[in-house]
Amino acid sequence: MSRKFFIETYGCQMNTAESEALKNELRSSGWTEAEYDKEAQLIVINTCSVRQSAENRIWGRLGYFKSLSEQHEFRLVIIGCMAERLKDELKKKFPVVSDVIDNEHKNKAARILSGTEDDSTSDLTEDYSFFEKYGKVSSTHAMVPVMNGCDNFCSYCIVPYVRGRETSRNDDEIIKEIRQLTAEGVSEITLLGQNVNSFRYRKDSFEINFSALIRRILNDTDVKWLRFTSSNPQDFSDELIELYASEDRLCKYLHLPAQHGSDNVLKNMNRKYTVEQYRTIIRKLRSKITDLSLSTDIMVGFPGETEEDFNKLKDFMNEMRFEDAFTYYYNPREGTAAYKMTDDVPHDVKSKRLSEIIEIHRTTSTDVKLKRIGQETTAVVESISKKDDKMLLGRTDKNSMIVFPGGVDLLNRYVNLSISGLKGSTYTGGLINV
Repeated sequence: MSRKFFIETYGCQMNTAESEALKNELRSSGWTEAEYDKEAQLIVINTCSVRQSAENRIWGRLGYFKSLSEQHEFRLVIIGCMAERLKDELKKKFPVVSDVIDNEHKNKAARILSGTEDDSTSDLTEDYSFFEKYGKVSSTHAMVPVMNGCDNFCSYCIVPYVRGRETSRNDDEIIKEIRQLTAEGVSEITLLGQNVNSFRYRKDSFEINFSALIRRILNDTDVKWLRFTSSNPQDFSDELIELYASEDRLCKYLHLPAQHGSDNVLKNMNRKYTVEQYRTIIRKLRSKITDLSLSTDIMVGFPGETEEDFNKLKDFMNEMRFEDAFTYYYNPREGTAAYKMTDDVPHDVKSKRLSEIIEIHRTTSTDVKLKRIGQETTAVVESISKKDDKMLLGRTDKNSMIVFPGGVDLLNRYVNLSISGLKGSTYTGGLINV
């Protein structure tokens, strides 16, 4: 009987990539992935600590697994940022947890879980070895971590404390991985990092920055589409803007977290740019790319946010016209600098302000998307529609989903499509040619 594992993943795309890497290592050690947790002898929860709500979900899942342990025996392991932040507290509160593997030891997680290595004797001199494992999320798409950690210490953010300081990978190893992936049929790569465009790798007598890394990937590999996330405005150079404009294989979708539209709030957040600097980046990009798809993160209700600050944010949202936005209100996060600030925006005000921002975003995003009806686009076919098996679901270079009629022979292929309509946030369309 084969040993079966089951992995639950919460949080960012880096966690997704790391879970996929762990799956690959476990398979190579003789494990088989279970379809359901009730079938597994090993259950791993890859956790997130960015917001309290993320941790609350994990506490709830631990209650579920406590009940499940009464039905059959399994080993429950916690990894990821919550494991780094809370460590022994997890096992104390929930004895059902067998092991907690923090971020320092996760580079050897598969060997620890397979019983081939003692987690108490981890050799931490292995430079970035865990993060050299890509996450292959489909036959055509893979996520490749290029750096880990963050040096910015935004006042609301726990990441530097649980992920550590910034570490960039050897560009030769990144190129080697991408070549291996393209040889296996992968055509789309997403470069990952907590602050991906701060990538810096010192090599001999010179330093390779993020723009140089992108150029090398495009020159030295056969990747068809290249994306990256998540970037920081303070590190978004003119060199990178020129790359966006000149390189067709660099997808015209950008996730660039703004967080707010008021300089006062940005300063309190310890974000090292101004609203005008953010605006200038987008102005330059849009002057060169007429149909850039722009995504962002927005937080309302940060300590000290006044009505004037919030009005500036609303004006900013209307001006930027983000196609996608991840919006949320501030919750105090123990362990961060902001936790010591007075949380002086009442909860009902936070909720009201968030609703207003969501409505502005919904209106502007829909308007941006509607203007693409009648245009042609290219998409990679990712799956059969769950609602209609005669329809396919594709993803465009602008990260939009489009549903259209077609057969299974088109799966994982790039197709040319006409955009005919919009249902919710998903386009409808039809094949131009195969």
